[in-house]
Amino acid sequence: MTDTAELVQERHGAILVLRLNRPEARNALTGTLMRDLGTVVVEAEADPDVRAIVLTGAGDRAFCSGMDLRSFAEEGEGGFNSEGYARLASGQLTLPVIGAANGTAIGGGLELLLGADVIVASSTAKFGFPEVKRGLFPGGGGTTIGTRLPLHAALEMTLTGDFITADRGYQLGLINAVVEADAVLDTALGFAERIAANAPLGLAACKELVRLSVSDAARAAERLTDWQSIVFTSADAKEGAAAFIEKRAPIWQGR
Repeated sequence: MTDTAELVQERHGAILVLRLNRPEARNALTGTLMRDLGTVVVEAEADPDVRAIVLTGAGDRAFCSGMDLRSFAEEGEGGFNSEGYARLASGQLTLPVIGAANGTAIGGGLELLLGADVIVASSTAKFGFPEVKRGLFPGGGGTTIGTRLPLHAALEMTLTGDFITADRGYQLGLINAVVEADAVLDTALGFAERIAANAPLGLAACKELVRLSVSDAARAAERLTDWQSIVFTSADAKEGAAAFIEKRAPIWQGR
């Protein structure tokens, strides 16, 4: 994996940190950046040495301000299509994703952040979907925010287009931790390290089933049976029991 001008990668052991690198444009999404993100996360899924992803932005003004309209005008909608990016933003990656919101996330930037399983935010960050103020609606996945927030709060955000603070996001359950700006990445890495220490198959099962249970309960029940047969008969399940009995750290194989 190599860096590009718009996306910087760092490895912290089993954790891959991805940084949107357009601070001068508030890390707005170009077609190139979306495609690069999609490519990298799919590569990470196939890498057994990567156990979790941390997604953040460069600078301290914004995590991501959404779509870069100039880029969209130049490339058209087709230039923004990326299957890997769509899977990231919709929470469908098998790897756990921790969002490190170093700054404000609005529109498509908040839609991207909703793809994270755990979100850490700067105390100065704000979040919102201003699309209705521009004759639009959050059509890139933002209307699923009701799976992360109480219905009344989800409707307030999407119908008014107003922003909420990080503290209110925490109170509503959107944000897992609110910290000072200079502690966002370290806090996100702390979550990632605790998650990455666990069994990969169990993590993948939890991520898929917990997300499905709030959006498609019937499908979640079907997949529960599938995951039970995969995880409970796995080498990692045997290793987890052995490590507990022997009072040592488990050595996971992801199978």
